[in-house]
Amino acid sequence: MTEPTTVVGAGIDRVDGPLKVTGAAGYPSDVSYPGMVHAATVRSTIAAGRISGIDTAAAEAMPGVLAVLTHRNAPRLGRGPANSLGPTPPPPLQDDRILHNGQYVAVVIAERPYQAAAAARAVTVDYERADDPILEIDDPRGEVLTDPFQMDAERGDVAGALGSADVVHEATYRTAENTNNPLGLFATVAAWEGDRVTVHDSTQWPANVRTTIAEVFGLPEPAVRVYAKYVGGGFGSGLRVWPHVILAVLAARTVGRPVKLVLSRPEMFTGVGHRSGTVQTIRIGARRSGELVAIEHESLQTLAMEDENPEPVAAVSGNSYACPNVAHRDRQRRLNIPSPGSMRAPGEAQGNFALESALDELSYRLGMDPLELRLRNYAETQPQYGLPWSSKALRECYEVGAERFGWSRRDPAVGAMRDGRWLVGYGMAGVSYLWWQVRCEARAGIGRDGTAQVSSAATDIGTGTYTVMRQLSAELLGLDLAQVRFDLGDSDMPWSPQAGGSGLTGALGNAVYASCRELIGRFLDTVADDPESPLRGCAVDDVAVGGGRIHQRADPGRGESYVAILTRHGLDELTAEAASTPPEAQQVGMAPAGAFAAKFVEVRVDPDLGLLRIPRVVAVVDGGRILNEKLARSQIIGGTVGGIGQALFEETITDPRTGRIGNANLGDYLVPVQADIGEVDVVFVGAPDRLTPIGTKGVGEVGLPGISAAIANAVHHATGRRIRSLPITIEQLL
Repeated sequence: MTEPTTVVGAGIDRVDGPLKVTGAAGYPSDVSYPGMVHAATVRSTIAAGRISGIDTAAAEAMPGVLAVLTHRNAPRLGRGPANSLGPTPPPPLQDDRILHNGQYVAVVIAERPYQAAAAARAVTVDYERADDPILEIDDPRGEVLTDPFQMDAERGDVAGALGSADVVHEATYRTAENTNNPLGLFATVAAWEGDRVTVHDSTQWPANVRTTIAEVFGLPEPAVRVYAKYVGGGFGSGLRVWPHVILAVLAARTVGRPVKLVLSRPEMFTGVGHRSGTVQTIRIGARRSGELVAIEHESLQTLAMEDENPEPVAAVSGNSYACPNVAHRDRQRRLNIPSPGSMRAPGEAQGNFALESALDELSYRLGMDPLELRLRNYAETQPQYGLPWSSKALRECYEVGAERFGWSRRDPAVGAMRDGRWLVGYGMAGVSYLWWQVRCEARAGIGRDGTAQVSSAATDIGTGTYTVMRQLSAELLGLDLAQVRFDLGDSDMPWSPQAGGSGLTGALGNAVYASCRELIGRFLDTVADDPESPLRGCAVDDVAVGGGRIHQRADPGRGESYVAILTRHGLDELTAEAASTPPEAQQVGMAPAGAFAAKFVEVRVDPDLGLLRIPRVVAVVDGGRILNEKLARSQIIGGTVGGIGQALFEETITDPRTGRIGNANLGDYLVPVQADIGEVDVVFVGAPDRLTPIGTKGVGEVGLPGISAAIANAVHHATGRRIRSLPITIEQLL
């Protein structure tokens, strides 16, 4: 249908960049309505127990206060429906129980934001405390969910293979809870008009917000409209409909005026999810020659008391390497903590650290180069099903990465490489990221002015969706970029899945492909019996596009422009809608492949001060067809920074007595800054994936996994210290 162009793949700048740098991009916190008022929350100061008394009189008497809602006067609300990411968190203000510190116990609505905040501080809450909240992942009192995702699996005889292996490595690895911390504070603005409500929300999934609000408030879905044109970052925290969204909608209905609720930074730590902490045990058996004979991977992760968080951790071991005997099992322990949720590369970030650290340890016991061990166990086919991958260039990732990094210069002896007082270490890790794609819809249209409008109810959380979908639409329709507008962030547009899981580019791109193809078909239907058209009788597969026109594939001179067709037939525009359908592995005879990557890291350690520096990282990625290399490289760099954060800085610290998060601000919760990041070299390899028409695989998540393991492996190479818990601290290195 299309001819090759230079539109896709070119590293063009973000089309939304000028709006963002000039302040013209409207985020939810920027939204204003006539007569709009403001809401502020009151949060629990205990982790477990009940509310024994709540006094709102002083708050209600304060200037500008319109209402105070608590469990005593809030209406009963339904719980939102479950979806591919699990159920909606329980609705707020439904009873007197306290399940975690920071839980919403009241919301104040006032004329001005400072009035709402002051009144919220005036609400007095008395509690009947539980004896001892359950706050530690090792606390045996916490209920344990076994196989919570129905993904536990075993192939072969793991116990027998471990018993007969020449070498068995067993170790336990721990990863800390991390908090997403997007720069933009989450905000929700809700405005009712009769029985209809409009919501502006910091969400990665407008369609899910619409469905959830409709369910919670007993509305038909068309009565809810959700906007998310711009989101100030998310990293997974915007994938669920959190309780503050429900509070904003409820507050607006209560006072009969538009309401804005903007979370504070401490509220972001307790209200919009976090990466779950894990304790993982891995047993790996191998022959002396390096071939793996068995892997057993068990993971325990943290979970809130009355919520679900589908985040498989141990499953990473099922598909990463060619090994005949593999068992992976996930468990979750319920604690009195805020609900965990997705954070960039959920599950994979924790599981990859354990698996790739264990392989590195095994390589030393075998006396084998860590890279050689991985190559010796390279999975040419999908290990669980034995099907060929739809695409895989991980071997090329290893080879190119090793060459660019200079892996051959690595002295295999621990502690042998130095630069003055600094101990130098080289570490690496492989990444086999999961495949994720769901149904998506898009609409495409071309008007008599020759411009195209393409749309879908997706969001762009900063990954570049506005830009790459405009590029793709231009290529598919044979137009210049300036002739195409791509719009998103409105739930009234065709349905879209979430911006997450490295799945949106594939799902949305395939929907854009389908809608553009359908649109060209509509133009051909229009001229099917037109004696004046050189396209008369042509089918979609008979034509190509370019220069704003459709022409016969066999004879490019025989064609006409979109404008000519519309003008001759008296039409202002033609539009078409279409959906993408995820392929089924059984139907296509191949295993859907996610992205693959190899990460190489150099570390330097001051043995006297315990200082750790990372002067350079090489990340080589097989992401299928890259629609915009500049933006894709930016995604990998951002993921690398996140991986360095997981490895060295980030830890959400909870007081073991009160459940209060002790570092719920950006002054105490450490994240990497510019001075912490050295050279990051990003390379893309591989070919378009065979499974979908546009050939993408997504790169939003794959940048983060592998970094923490490569760093820990490099630290061992430099110092001889094997770090099995994250983050790596100065104390561990002294």
